[in-house]
Amino acid sequence: MTSTDFATAATPVESSRSALAWGPVVGGAFASVATSLILLFLGSGVGLTMVSPTSGNGFSLATLGVTAAIWFVVVQWLSSALGGYLTGRLRTKWTAVHTDEVFFRDTAHGFLSWAIATVFVVGFLSTSLGALMGAGATVAANTAGAAGAAAVSATQPAGSDMTTNYFSELLLRPAPDRPAPASANGPSVSASVKNILLNGAVEGQIPDDDKAYLASVVASQTGLSQEEATARVNTVLKRMDDAKEAAKAAAEKARKAAATASLIAAASLLVGAFIASAAAALGGSQRDDEDDLLAVR
Repeated sequence: MTSTDFATAATPVESSRSALAWGPVVGGAFASVATSLILLFLGSGVGLTMVSPTSGNGFSLATLGVTAAIWFVVVQWLSSALGGYLTGRLRTKWTAVHTDEVFFRDTAHGFLSWAIATVFVVGFLSTSLGALMGAGATVAANTAGAAGAAAVSATQPAGSDMTTNYFSELLLRPAPDRPAPASANGPSVSASVKNILLNGAVEGQIPDDDKAYLASVVASQTGLSQEEATARVNTVLKRMDDAKEAAKAAAEKARKAAATASLIAAASLLVGAFIASAAAALGGSQRDDEDDLLAVR
């Protein structure tokens, strides 16, 4: 045997076939997508039966949100497992390939199947289901509009026109036990009070001279004494501060909830990728074992 023959024998032969079998990957991805959609619509139907527009009936929004989050995680894991298993089970057997390489290819196929299915489902949810949920939220908001009008006005930012109109009217409201002057609540007076409240909302506080002016305006427009007018100004400003703090607390709560939901979604996707890869490796192993068993027979 010549040196040329030895060199030829030592040179590895590169296969002309790709290690990536797109057929099983795409098939597993479609199976995963179909399973996800079935389970999502099933969960949506069951969830809608748990919701009631009547106050006091059905589950609370917090309970419904937690249940929906858990269901989305379950859907992700089940669909990933099915898609990954089919991907590994449907591929053809690789001959003259090391066992470790076969394991790697199966896990890679499962991961790719999961990735395709995830991108498709996320795109579908962000369009079709997003529009559907938006329409449902609009209907729910219209149903609860009359009952929640006061709550909406109380949770508006302190600098909004709706809130300043409310607090301005509250300041200039005539005393119930005495008649108000004929010029009460004039347009110019109301505009002046609104400007002071808006400026205080922007700066974070109302200067003492503005407070004194508000007290004199309230006293002249409502029939209250100077002491009673000052007490009313302090009370209304306290309510404004409380509304502002409540709005900040609600925004902070929403921020934390969004951050938690994002972290849970990321962890769920990572676990789904692992499940799809492991299921593909399991499916591929079982497929090769059955071929080996048939060869022995």
